[in-house]
Amino acid sequence: MLRLAYNLEFADLYRREGLVKLDAHFLDFLSAADAALKERLLAARADPSALAQKDESKLLLDLAPHLERFLSQLFGIADEVLALARKHDELGPLYTVKRQFVQRRAATKIKPAEAEGFDGSALRRELTELFGNRFDELTFATHVDAWMKDEAAHARELDLALKYAAWALHTPAGRRAHHDGVLFKQPAKTDPYNLLLHARRETENGVTTYRIEPDHLRRREGFKLTDPGTDLTGALDQANYCIWCHNQGKDSCSKGLREKAPADAPQQIVFKKSVFNVTLAGCPLEEKISEFHTAKAHGLPLAALAIITVDNPMAAATGHRLGNDALKACINKKKKPVNIPQP
Repeated sequence: MLRLAYNLEFADLYRREGLVKLDAHFLDFLSAADAALKERLLAARADPSALAQKDESKLLLDLAPHLERFLSQLFGIADEVLALARKHDELGPLYTVKRQFVQRRAATKIKPAEAEGFDGSALRRELTELFGNRFDELTFATHVDAWMKDEAAHARELDLALKYAAWALHTPAGRRAHHDGVLFKQPAKTDPYNLLLHARRETENGVTTYRIEPDHLRRREGFKLTDPGTDLTGALDQANYCIWCHNQGKDSCSKGLREKAPADAPQQIVFKKSVFNVTLAGCPLEEKISEFHTAKAHGLPLAALAIITVDNPMAAATGHRLGNDALKACINKKKKPVNIPQP
C-alpha cells in the first residue's frame, strides 16, 4: 500500500489543515537545501504583485529540482523518478545532435541534389558497423555526440554521418526510412493558405476534390479522439524545439501575440490576428508553457506538471489537447509551431 512520508495521510491532501502541514514540511525541506531560495519564495508569497513576470519564472524554475525531490520522497517514488530522469538524460543526444549536427550542418552543407546521389543503404551499413552492429536514431545521435567532442580524431566517421543525415533529410527514400522518428527532421515552413499538406488535389470533369494521402488517413468513430498523443521521445522533441522565450518575455503562446500598444493608451493590450481574422490571444489560462517545457527538457517531469497546475489545476480533466490556442500563438509564425499539447 502506498504510504505518504512525513506522517501524512491521503486525506490530508484534501483538507486545508493537511495542506498547511504539507507546506510546512516543504519549507523545511527547502530551507535545508537552499535557505536563500526559501526566503525568495516567502517574499513572493507575501507580495505576489511585486514579482515581475521574469522573476516569477526564474523562481519557479529554481524551485523545480527541489520540488521534484520533495514529491518523490512524499509519495515514496524516488527510485521511479530517478529512473525517469535517467531516461530523459539518455535521450538528450537526440535533441543536441538534431539541432547542432542534422539541422545546422547536414541540412545546409549538403544540397538535396547532392544527397540524391548518396547510397543510403550503403551508408547505413557502414555506420551500423561503427555503431557495434546496431542502428537506430538514438544510437546514431549518441555516437555523433561523442565524435563531435573530438572532431579531428573522428573526421571519417563524422563525414559518413553527415552524408547519411543529408540523405535522410533531403531524399524521399530517406524521409520514408525515418518517417516515425524525430532526429532527421527540419521545422517545416507554414503556408496559412495551404494547411492540408497531405491532401492530393485532383480535378475531374471540371470538379476539384482533395483526397488525403493514405498514410495520414484516420477514421473517426463518433466523437472519439483519433490522436493517441506521443511518447517520451516525441514529447522531449517538442520541449526542446521550444526556444523557451519566457527568458525574453516573448512567450506569446502564454500571453498572446501582441500588437504595439497605441501611444495614447500604452497599457492597452491589442492582440494580433491570423490571416483568417482569428485573435491570437494565446493560452486562455495563461499557462507558463515555456517554463514547463524548460523543466521537462531538464528531466523534471513532476515539476513541469506542478508549473502547469499553477494556472490550470484541472489539467487532469482538460487533457493533453487544451493547448490549441497556445499553439496558434506560438512565436514560430513562418515555420511549424511547437506542438504545445504534447510535452
